[in-house]
Amino acid sequence: MTLPSLDADPFAHDVLEEPAPLHATLLEAGPVVHLTRYDVYALARYEHVHAALTDWQTFPSGAGVGLSDFRKEKPWRPPSLLLEADPPRHDAPRAVLVKILSPRALRRLRERWLAEADTLAEQVLAEPEFDAVTALAQAFPLRVFPDAVGLPPSGRENLLPYGDHVFNAFGPAGDLVARGQPRVAELTAWVNARCQREVLTPDGFGAQIWAAADHGDITHEQAPLIVRSLLSAGVDTTVHGLAAALYAFATHPEQWRRLRENPGLARVAFDEAVRWQSPVQTFFRTADRDVAVGEATIPEGRKILMFLGAANHDPRRWDDPDSFDLSRDPSGHVGFGMGIHQCAGQHVARLEAEALLTALARRVERFELAGTPRRHLNNTLRAWESLPVRVHL
Repeated sequence: MTLPSLDADPFAHDVLEEPAPLHATLLEAGPVVHLTRYDVYALARYEHVHAALTDWQTFPSGAGVGLSDFRKEKPWRPPSLLLEADPPRHDAPRAVLVKILSPRALRRLRERWLAEADTLAEQVLAEPEFDAVTALAQAFPLRVFPDAVGLPPSGRENLLPYGDHVFNAFGPAGDLVARGQPRVAELTAWVNARCQREVLTPDGFGAQIWAAADHGDITHEQAPLIVRSLLSAGVDTTVHGLAAALYAFATHPEQWRRLRENPGLARVAFDEAVRWQSPVQTFFRTADRDVAVGEATIPEGRKILMFLGAANHDPRRWDDPDSFDLSRDPSGHVGFGMGIHQCAGQHVARLEAEALLTALARRVERFELAGTPRRHLNNTLRAWESLPVRVHL
């Protein structure tokens, strides 16, 4: 079968600003599309993205989850043991982190985070207009998550630009990567220093990771890399997921009323926002062999670009996929990945969202946009730079 091919650039600024037209083209074109600009193979339909995410043997992550092929190019930092490694190297770090971040383990944080969300909401809602990105979506995760990891208070503002560069680096070495390049050495040194045992408080996730090394569950060389995974992926993705939810409610007042009437929908609302906006838009895998997808064959060793955002809007999987709807069951979305590389911190993100949305639902009768939202462009993430809102209490 002759593969459909497309010269589109998924990392072009206009596509990052609004990816829906490209997604529609890919979804219509077929199970696999050859993107000639980068000579990679695109998967956009839910069925095939889900299958690739869950089949690590055929579509491993060890060659990198970005455009760069680690078998041919040296990565800019030591690869992630969670995201850029496969079994058996991946197994022990994953098991340790999943246990530390399990829903059961997080219950001890719930009351504290609910109280923190109440405090933040009281402060922010003292003004009727504010930027929901900086005042809420960034402020809350930067307040509670580094505390939970065990970071000292100073320097936390470095986490966002560091994570921004990490996710930009999964794409091509264009202007967005160049944007973060001047601070790479500084930010990397700062993050690496915060992964060391002596810097971390004794009661946080980081200390638990180091304790797992003492117990022999992982090595002491692996411990700081696992802490780094928390700091690399544990803030930006949650920030952008919360911003997606706040944007959804500012533009869908009927759904906000539904949440206010039933605050128990807070986690469903967050997952629906993640499906609807897909803060993580794309990830790469590499074909471990010649692999058939539909009637096409992806050659061994070639990079596969999975469009998570397109899969989350595939009408073959979702009814009325472009609508934000709290009556929908969003479980099964691929916004957190799937399979053994699925986001280990997704329960942390859900708890943060539950705390913040519940605090707001008790106080805010209605959100509305108070200005034009502005996107923050990133090669991997779908993010807001600014989200001006007006609240009615």
